[in-house]
Amino acid sequence: MAGMSAAQRRTERLPPPPPGLPPSRRLPPPPVYIDREKTCPLLLRVFTKLGSHHVRADFADRGKEPKNEFQIYTWKDATLRELTDLVKEVTPEARRKDARLSFAVVYPNSKGQFTIKPVGETYSYGNGRLLDDKKQLRELGFEIGDYLDVAIL
Repeated sequence: MAGMSAAQRRTERLPPPPPGLPPSRRLPPPPVYIDREKTCPLLLRVFTKLGSHHVRADFADRGKEPKNEFQIYTWKDATLRELTDLVKEVTPEARRKDARLSFAVVYPNSKGQFTIKPVGETYSYGNGRLLDDKKQLRELGFEIGDYLDVAIL
């Protein structure tokens, strides 16, 4: 080991990193901010329900989705806080001071059946109580064409 610096000797003794971390141990991607002046927004279909999320059967038939839908144009860097504020504009129940909004992404699985995956919660009025307010759609695994299901609790 003659001619090697102390730093080189230290790094040689360290075991190699594991070949790959399991998906549950990977860090979420860092937030990406989109230039909203230059990027075309996507159409997001949002379904709301008081008390709980919709069930898979509610989305089983194309064209027969739940009736309580509204559509918004947004970007993949939209946060759950931004979406909470938009839901409050449309849904009076979401404006309650103690309302909690639970978000889920609805997407087709490999068999073509819809899957509902809870992705975060916010309070109607944060008042410093941050749950998942800063999570972006992109971080939640949202893909263009997926739906957003919002349970107002």
